[in-house]
Amino acid sequence: MSTPVTRKFDHIAATGLRLVVVIPALNEEATIAEAIERIPDKLTCVEDIHVVVVDDGSTDETARLASEAGALVVRHPKAMGVGAAFTTGLERALRLGADLIVNMDADGQFRPEDIPHLIEPIWKDGYGFVTCTRFANPKQFPDMPRIKLWGNQMMCRLVNTILGHTGFTDVSCGFRAYSRETALQLNLFGTFTYTQESFIDLAAKGVAMTEVPLVVRGEREYGKSRVASNLWRYAFRTSVIIMRALRDWRPLVFFGTIALVFLLIGFGLLGFVGCWWLSTARTTPWTSLITLGGISSMMGMGFAVLALVADQIGRGRKIQEQLLYLQRRRSFSETQEVFSHPTVAESLDEAA
Repeated sequence: MSTPVTRKFDHIAATGLRLVVVIPALNEEATIAEAIERIPDKLTCVEDIHVVVVDDGSTDETARLASEAGALVVRHPKAMGVGAAFTTGLERALRLGADLIVNMDADGQFRPEDIPHLIEPIWKDGYGFVTCTRFANPKQFPDMPRIKLWGNQMMCRLVNTILGHTGFTDVSCGFRAYSRETALQLNLFGTFTYTQESFIDLAAKGVAMTEVPLVVRGEREYGKSRVASNLWRYAFRTSVIIMRALRDWRPLVFFGTIALVFLLIGFGLLGFVGCWWLSTARTTPWTSLITLGGISSMMGMGFAVLALVADQIGRGRKIQEQLLYLQRRRSFSETQEVFSHPTVAESLDEAA
């Protein structure tokens, strides 16, 4: 397991916990029922186990099969993305009074029997967030194309760099566990995916995070992944989400880095022309560099001011996040739903 980012929670009860397993799904009729049925009936310290399937606009029998297997089905009228489906499932789990929340895919790549290993660091050690890692143990590496393995490694390095080299080996796996307190604090904006953004958001809030090495199927048995079907598209859209999260949570670093780059270019160009003038008493043929250096220096100073302003705004956002957390905590405790076996899939018009 990796070293936690900061604090741990110590308030989780040792018994009588309610676990809600959230499964986002889009056209997964071949695997959804089996994924639900393989979820363990009894777990240490867990009294209630419920399953919420978020049907993200499926056009097949996913919703019906999930409902027949015993899950509460929440439906999006159209496909909105894995990130949006995860957010919907997280909200419903909190409304059901979940103490522990496990998120897993519906495609059969994860083993539901491994849920006990995933939640143990939360109820036993006080972690707020636990993720499955496919790459910590070389003997458990999934069988996947090298280009996908390389892409996962590059994405992991990027997120680790943003977090301050925390040593995580897998930031893209969708098999994860959250404590209730962690779920109440989580605020995500990406609809395409949620995996990397979750790390940045929770690290900024000081949630203790760790990973557990588990065996995962490298490739889907049926169908094609809607997130990673095109590696370059996935890399671009995920990078945009990560950069926005970095901008929101570390604005001084984000805009300060841009300012530093422009200042270095500007001062470098001006310094070069200045040295040339001292040695030759003329600026030709580098006169144009004076204009470029001046523009770059002014842009650098502009971004430096923007970095300070953004940092001030960021401090206000942290206060707003704390207030939102307290409001959520109060709201979800007052409006807790009672889970009953569904007979008709529920529809949520998220676009409205």
